[in-house]
Amino acid sequence: MTLPDHAVLAARIADLQTAKLVCVGDVMLDFFVYGDVSRMSPEAPIPVCRITNETAMLGGAGNVVRNLVAIGGSVSFISVTGDDDNADDVDVLLRDLAGVTPTLVREKHRPTTRKIRYVAGGQQLLRADREVTTPIPDDIADAIFMATEKELRDAGALILSDYGKGTLTEGLVSRLIEAAIAAGKPVIVDPKSPDFGRYAGATLITPNLKELGEAVDGGLASEENIVNAARGLLTETDIGTMLITRGAQGMSMVTVDNAKHFPSRAREVFDVSGAGDTVLAVLAAGVAAGVPVLEAAQIANVAAGVVVGKTGTAVVYADDLLEELNEMAGLSGSQLPVRQDAALDRIKTWKARGEKVGFTNGCFDLLHPGHVSLLASARATCDRLVVGLNSDASVKRLKGENRPMQNEAARAVVLSSLETVDLVVIFDEDTPEKLLDEVRPDVLVKGGDYTIETVVGADLVQSYGGKVVLAKIVNGFSTTATIERINGT
Repeated sequence: MTLPDHAVLAARIADLQTAKLVCVGDVMLDFFVYGDVSRMSPEAPIPVCRITNETAMLGGAGNVVRNLVAIGGSVSFISVTGDDDNADDVDVLLRDLAGVTPTLVREKHRPTTRKIRYVAGGQQLLRADREVTTPIPDDIADAIFMATEKELRDAGALILSDYGKGTLTEGLVSRLIEAAIAAGKPVIVDPKSPDFGRYAGATLITPNLKELGEAVDGGLASEENIVNAARGLLTETDIGTMLITRGAQGMSMVTVDNAKHFPSRAREVFDVSGAGDTVLAVLAAGVAAGVPVLEAAQIANVAAGVVVGKTGTAVVYADDLLEELNEMAGLSGSQLPVRQDAALDRIKTWKARGEKVGFTNGCFDLLHPGHVSLLASARATCDRLVVGLNSDASVKRLKGENRPMQNEAARAVVLSSLETVDLVVIFDEDTPEKLLDEVRPDVLVKGGDYTIETVVGADLVQSYGGKVVLAKIVNGFSTTATIERINGT
């Protein structure tokens, strides 16, 4: 097997966005409680956490779904919840995701799985789980099967995301795999049980190294051991391919006849939560979209490297993958601007790392020394500089029908190529006020021709303790004046 180059893989990202999948598995509600710890409790030798923020997001198989829609795919998601308030929260979170068709079967006698993580200073203090892992009853399994069988007709592949919480019983797994095979659909499984025989007949299975070791009772000290163990299981279970995720060592893709190892890209690991979900989602999307499995696996490997650099139960966006692959192919700086949801995700990670985020904005129609000076001054105030860029429609409203001279994609690429700019986000409004409320930068920077009172968003930034900086401007440069000289007016 020969690995494709990164430029070829980058061209495949658009294919992932055509993927239609069915995902069945254990949904969870991941609840994060963030706070500050500055003292110990007088009641016991434990830290006192002063809560500053709380967020809820989909976990377990729900995080697979989040990753699928983040890369642009669509998915029918089928799972089991309790009949409680947490189930209502899961339902709302699913319906807020574009491209998801949820089917949640409620079981009265079990709680919706919820994991509460208490976080301070970027570190987890405690995790508290509320769950029942007993197998679902037969009538619930029948409802899951019928919903899956119906949705499979228009899907490119079936995902089974097994977290061992009782949804994917042995009998249901067998029925689902048989139904998918009969419908001519590939089945991709993320296993939890050490008995891989319960996934017999699957197209592809994605254990991590620990799970593979449990399935063969250890003995995985070398790549040769890993390959031999995987091939033995594939032969026993009639599973087609195994993709073993190996953390910092990357991944190994093994069939009965071939094996390929591809290393992870060296980067700072900030949080490994949900990395396996990202691999499963990207790999399955590739298979469903007709991407050769070797290429899909390599893109999934890149995705894993990106997501561990984020914080919390994170996802990878198509823009993240394209930027990473372009950089690996030596094409950094040529990427298009990221979508706003992907941009906010990056900004969240920067803040969680304690990095100071700065913001400035403008049309930047024809980049001149005044712009370069402003951006350099803005970058000097922060660790990461986000540039809000007026869309073409916004520029036209502000500057007239003959503007902009360059479209928004071209302007964004030019800005992205500057070392002082970390992220470009296009906004369609006349002012960046709405975007500022989403980004909530630590520093807002504008040129010295403004006053604090006239800077849009200054009140907002100052209200939560942010700083507004007026940068010295370079006189004698104006985009409008330059265009007038070019036009001879």
